[in-house]
Amino acid sequence: MIDIQSQKDSRNIDIKKVGVKNIKYPIIVLDRARGTQPVNATINMYVNLPHHFKGTHMSRFVEVLNEFKGQISIKTFQTILEKMRQKLHAHSAYMEIEFPYFLEKTAPVSKAKSLMEYRCFFSVENNADQTDFLVGIVVPVTTVCPCSREISKFGAHNQRSVVTLKVRFKKFFWIEDIIKIVEDSASGEVYSLLKRVDEKYVTEKAYENPKFVEDVVRSIAVKLNKDDNFTWYCIEAENFESIHNHSAYACVEKG
Repeated sequence: MIDIQSQKDSRNIDIKKVGVKNIKYPIIVLDRARGTQPVNATINMYVNLPHHFKGTHMSRFVEVLNEFKGQISIKTFQTILEKMRQKLHAHSAYMEIEFPYFLEKTAPVSKAKSLMEYRCFFSVENNADQTDFLVGIVVPVTTVCPCSREISKFGAHNQRSVVTLKVRFKKFFWIEDIIKIVEDSASGEVYSLLKRVDEKYVTEKAYENPKFVEDVVRSIAVKLNKDDNFTWYCIEAENFESIHNHSAYACVEKG
């Protein structure tokens, strides 16, 4: 049969990324408490396309993925990307993986246990010279406004906040450790299950630990700067304001 994708293209324009998006696929990730954790991931796969090719072979991405069925993990990403480059005759290959990661959290007073979801993502680029690996984690937290607390006779406005942290690193680290750094840098943690005694505790704890969105990103940066494993980071925090019709935002980037 005629291979249309391999035919010549006369427009002389290289394409940086071409491939498939939103593949739903089961993968295994490491879990410090339980060893491993099976998750349902969303995967994007791309390669570069030189200007002289009309198109890429989309089915080959899924073929590569199926070759590593049950073995898709941080340890195999580089091998998968090299296989993509080889199979699709490309110089560069890219893979983005997003998945929910669940940790068992214990309520601070009642000790009630529940599962808390965190959104994680991996972004990997591989070419003949090197592999660039980026890990991202989205952590929900609570913040109490220092200004509101200072100027009010009683009470202070607080809000749910989301911190998105992306890092490059030299050696393996646990996702759980990064989550703890983020949660310790906010006014308080978010839980999926709290009893009344827990609500009292977390509310009062957050009130005694007010944080601007700027405080959150700076506190995280200070902790990461003490660990030379992290060669680069980008920390974003967004407060979904409870008394304003907008969000407050701050970003710190290393490098």
